[in-house]
Amino acid sequence: MNDKLLFDLRDIFFHESHEDGPEIIALISDEEENELKKTKVPETLPILPLKNTVLFPGVVIPITVGRDKSLVLVREIYKKDRIIGALAQKDPRIEDPKLTDLCKVGTLAQIIKILEMPDGSTTVIIQGKRRFSLGKLISGKPYIVAEVDSLI
Repeated sequence: MNDKLLFDLRDIFFHESHEDGPEIIALISDEEENELKKTKVPETLPILPLKNTVLFPGVVIPITVGRDKSLVLVREIYKKDRIIGALAQKDPRIEDPKLTDLCKVGTLAQIIKILEMPDGSTTVIIQGKRRFSLGKLISGKPYIVAEVDSLI
């Protein structure tokens, strides 16, 4: 790689201010963060298990959805309020995760868009809104619905 280009990129992303130390690039603005904090967490949420992925508040990510349960969940909820709970799986090899197979802290997420890809797969664009802790199971069919508690 060109040393000049590498230096320029370092200067852009790791610029140090003599007064305040390294400059930090915020993922979201203070206004957006305040809006996220105002988001209400419902008492129950449909749960979307995520393989090898953790969603954080304020972050927008694409998720490839392949499991039948997950496809039913995103398509059904997209027609309603578009609010789901996104939780990372402890073991991504488990194809039909139960509540005990999921991490105990997740992120309230809004489904932004569902994309049917040319290869036949489905990609869902979700935005993390607020953290929650997982409570007890309400239903396991056709997808997981669980009680949740808001975390600050």
